[in-house]
Amino acid sequence: MTAAIDPAARPLTRGDAKTLVLAALGGALEYYDFIIFVFFTSVIGQLFFPPETPDWLRQLQTFGVFAAGYLARPLGGIVMAHFGDRSGRKQMFTLSVFLMAIPTLVIGLLPTYATLGYAAPVALLLMRILQGAAVGGEVPGAWTFVAEHVPSRKTGFACGTLTSGLTVGILIGSLIATWVNKTWSAADVQAFAWRIPFLIGGVFGFLAVFLRRLLAETPVFEEMRRHRALVEGLPLRVVLAGHGRAVVQSMLLTWVLTAAIVVVILMTPTLIQKLFGIAVADTLAANSLATLGLSIGCIVYGWLADRFGAERMLMLGCALLLAATYALYLGLGQSTRHLGSLYGLAGFCVGVVGVIPTVLVRAFPAPVRFSGISFAYNVAYAIFGGLTPLFVTLLMKQQPLAPAHYVAALCVLGIATAAWISAARAAPARAVAAAA
Repeated sequence: MTAAIDPAARPLTRGDAKTLVLAALGGALEYYDFIIFVFFTSVIGQLFFPPETPDWLRQLQTFGVFAAGYLARPLGGIVMAHFGDRSGRKQMFTLSVFLMAIPTLVIGLLPTYATLGYAAPVALLLMRILQGAAVGGEVPGAWTFVAEHVPSRKTGFACGTLTSGLTVGILIGSLIATWVNKTWSAADVQAFAWRIPFLIGGVFGFLAVFLRRLLAETPVFEEMRRHRALVEGLPLRVVLAGHGRAVVQSMLLTWVLTAAIVVVILMTPTLIQKLFGIAVADTLAANSLATLGLSIGCIVYGWLADRFGAERMLMLGCALLLAATYALYLGLGQSTRHLGSLYGLAGFCVGVVGVIPTVLVRAFPAPVRFSGISFAYNVAYAIFGGLTPLFVTLLMKQQPLAPAHYVAALCVLGIATAAWISAARAAPARAVAAAA
């Protein structure tokens, strides 16, 4: 008689690998659409706001439009998560990509301030809001989708791989931005070439829709549907009523994630141009190295989380990120010769964010998992991710090292939150041991 195999202990199959690859690739294409905006903030600020606007205010306004995409995430995420918990993960997973492709294409075709006046930044703002609503459903849905396809002991690797795919979208954006800035002069970029990445993004988005159609519904959701175990009523109400601690912990970890991604990966190219006088093309090339390091780091940290525990790797990773961020900013203050190596190292350390979705996935039960992750992640990202560029930009007027200080403070928060989660999980076992 053959012993039953524990589903949690089974190895990854070819079907699992196909799901991870297609999900990660689709996520990369969609996240490229959302993130390409940040690589052209300087040009967009010049084209979509009045020419007499002071440089610091123009940068602040442009980051404000960028932030609007984050502020729109909760609405899109909560709505898609509701139907994802009630009707199926795959449908919402595919819809989010389609909703991203359209506004990206429109941004590439928008007339500028010189043609439309104040209607131009308003139209740009509306497109960013639509993009934010789409990505609000994408990221939590993607983590839920891959985590429910693989054995539970491989959740860290699966979520790390998916997060790596999302960061590859940032890498693609960085590479295309570098290509545009090296191929055309600054005048040509401002005249027309800035549109090219957005038009490419629209095509990427529709390709991602096709890839998502090749995926199957998650076994976990199919099992719940067969056993009529789907949540009744509003999934979000169940989350808020019975999983408050998980929501708070997930929001704190999302704050850590926003500090790492928004400051170190997305804002730093623009910031170091101004702080250290580094050329645009050089900062973008170094950012490509950092993002490549991030993509690798997500997978490595996710794999290690399966072996040594997610909370333990989160604490170690936050400590390394704190050190690497200070090394980057202080090192560039001394010399810009080591820009590539310092930024690449910092990018790899940002890969600790690949552990965070594993913690979030395990924080909520399957019937309300999509809604729980979506609410905590998107609300926190809307607040912290949206306001971080504005906050750091304002702080830099008084303290040039504000980006590094901000990331360091959030790394400390990440260590404390991971310790809290670990202690809370161990408490029931200690109580049982004490009773025995």
